[in-house]
Amino acid sequence: MSEAPSVTHSVPSPPRPFRWSDAGQLMKLRLAASVVFSAAAGFLLGVSVQELSLGFWPRLLEFFVLVAGGMLVVGSSNAFNQIWERDLDQIMNRTNRRPLPTGQMQLKEAYTTVIIFLLLGTYLLYLINLKCALLGVFAFISYVFIYTPLKQMTPWAVFVGAFPGAIPPFLGAIAATNSFGFIPGILFFVQFTWQFPHFWAIAWVLYDDYKKAGFSLLPSKSGKGKASAFQIMVYSLALIPFSLMPWILGWTGYITLIIASIMGIWFFYLSYKLYHSCETSDARKLMFASFVYLPIIQFIYVFDRSDRFTELLKTLS
Repeated sequence: MSEAPSVTHSVPSPPRPFRWSDAGQLMKLRLAASVVFSAAAGFLLGVSVQELSLGFWPRLLEFFVLVAGGMLVVGSSNAFNQIWERDLDQIMNRTNRRPLPTGQMQLKEAYTTVIIFLLLGTYLLYLINLKCALLGVFAFISYVFIYTPLKQMTPWAVFVGAFPGAIPPFLGAIAATNSFGFIPGILFFVQFTWQFPHFWAIAWVLYDDYKKAGFSLLPSKSGKGKASAFQIMVYSLALIPFSLMPWILGWTGYITLIIASIMGIWFFYLSYKLYHSCETSDARKLMFASFVYLPIIQFIYVFDRSDRFTELLKTLS
């Protein structure tokens, strides 16, 4: 029987003048960047060949506005999450060095950062279209005020959190098309499904740390066992046909069929290994694989459009 992990509490530091590095930690810049990557992929997939023939540069400006606005809204969501959970963050080893638990940032500075970033980010999304602004606000509200408090109440928090988590590619496609349709819907559905094995693998690896803060995010009450691993495996299997929908609908070519199939089978194999062993080491492999899987799939969706790139080269020449 292994020795229980020790709890490491951070020693509060005296407040210091506002620093952008603290704001970056509060926004979780690396996480925000990965989320915005999904929005950018949705935008690039949604831009049609006909639009490129009418002019590439106006759409490029719109793309950068989307990236900036998305980064600010996602960052404000992450920051408010840290405000909400600042006392819990002090308990967990993985979070107790954040600016609020250590006292390096004052609470009023954190609130100011959230408000400014949220307002500015929403305004930038509004410059693209009203739908984008409303989706950004919906993602913020559902993530901060519904998902965050539910984390201590029920494992269903993961299901609730999957909705704002799947909005970025959906929002990106709507920024490109200004309409709800198959492309935004399919991108939303793929990322929605991916989040279950992704978050459950994280919850498995960090199970003991989460337990200190009262988080129970694995799908089964038994925690790290066969029941949870089985559900992870089922969602990983479902990703294989779901990720092929752009190819089935004719949006992408055979490169998508080949690479998405290989990635899906690999991802499912890792989830099967976890189901077979129920070892944290296998959950960690699946967790890291999930970080790789989604950006590769979205990258392939965007770049497996030879007709688009033929037109793009004509536009730039």
